[in-house]
Amino acid sequence: MNAPDYGSFLAAKRVAVPEVGIFDPPALNPALFPFQLDAVAWALRQGRAALFFECGLGKTPMQLEWARVIAERTGRPVLILAPLAVSYQTREEGAKFGIEVHIAKDASQVRAGINVTNYERLGKFDPAAFAGVVLDESSILKSYMGATKRALMEAFAATPYRLCCTATPAPNDHMELGNHCEFLGIMSSHEMLARWFINDSMNFGTYRLKGHAVRPFWDWVASWARAAETPADLGYSDEGYILPALSIIPVEVEVDLTVDRGDGQLFRLPEMNATAIHKEKRRTAEARAAALADIVRAEPGEPWLVWTDTDYEARAFRGAFGPLVEVAGPDKPEVKESRLIAFTHGEVPVLLTKPKIAGFGLNWQHCARVVFMGPTFSFESFYQAVRRVWRFGQAREVKVFVAMAPTERHIYSLMTRKAEGHDDMKRELNQAMRRAHAASHPTATYLPQHTARIPQWLRTR
Repeated sequence: MNAPDYGSFLAAKRVAVPEVGIFDPPALNPALFPFQLDAVAWALRQGRAALFFECGLGKTPMQLEWARVIAERTGRPVLILAPLAVSYQTREEGAKFGIEVHIAKDASQVRAGINVTNYERLGKFDPAAFAGVVLDESSILKSYMGATKRALMEAFAATPYRLCCTATPAPNDHMELGNHCEFLGIMSSHEMLARWFINDSMNFGTYRLKGHAVRPFWDWVASWARAAETPADLGYSDEGYILPALSIIPVEVEVDLTVDRGDGQLFRLPEMNATAIHKEKRRTAEARAAALADIVRAEPGEPWLVWTDTDYEARAFRGAFGPLVEVAGPDKPEVKESRLIAFTHGEVPVLLTKPKIAGFGLNWQHCARVVFMGPTFSFESFYQAVRRVWRFGQAREVKVFVAMAPTERHIYSLMTRKAEGHDDMKRELNQAMRRAHAASHPTATYLPQHTARIPQWLRTR
């Protein structure tokens, strides 16, 4: 019996993702840039894939072109699920590229071709009616056990073609990658964890990559996803894709630290639990609101975006600033959409809302001034909220003001550390993308022209 070939043994251990898509697509839309055409053609070949492209790199036209080809090839409709108010932007973007998009609020409004609706309306559709599905801003899969995630997994488990589109997913949270690959039918998140991760003993309930598994893991991700911060990550020129400066400016407000101090303490030292943190934020809300209201009033000709995490922060800012347009949770979906669209079109000078309402998918490059009523433990929420305005297509420096009291400085420091971890994750992902691109786009074809001579001392006698 012949000894097993070690190369074959290693090859068998490698996790490969089969291509189950369209290998002979029709001519793609010439209005797309070369790097976008490359990504769409690759996603069509994969059939089930993810595009993790930075904000402003054109995920919407790419997903529309992918959906157009799927709908035309199969003769069945494709459904795009998008955050609130993004449906209208998707239709407008489609018109720019000559792609017809239907906005559907329920199954009765589905038409041949491409249909787009909001995630909130998922239950009004029959998933079996669609040949393909696109999750626009697929970071909605972040919640590991969330109801929306489970509903999406179950609804489209049998859908032949699936595409996920978002910016770099879940900063510092590899589990979102597991949720993406599970939605795409590539591998369960549990198997992903078992293969490449171990429990992080320093952070209960979290996982970290095994030291020897870092490169293999990201190469596996690159087999079913394409990611890019700029076109250079895919081997193309960055011309036209250099972002303007981003300035994040902490605004520290003065508060009385002797109020509610503990026995024997000179100053108030809030605990790190959620109850204590919210109690402290309530104490400082009016001071933070007053400081930010002055900053917004100082530039009356600028469109301003005001982000709050809580209702009491929103009330504090309204009280300090005066009349403005707000998009709040209790508002009807139609009201939310109309106000968000009005801000998009420059009809609203100051918009007050929350990242969980409008922090995903919307394009507000006309705005370059942002305020946060306070720092947050969720770096992803902060990152996505900033990216509504600091994205490709923004022509001016973006200034972001973050208000905080001295007792909230630790939250800002934690958010900053998470930003550093996010940069590390993006670096690994982008390097894997470059390796995947180099493997599929050889710079030159090898055509041997010379017959080598074996040295005399190597010849057998």
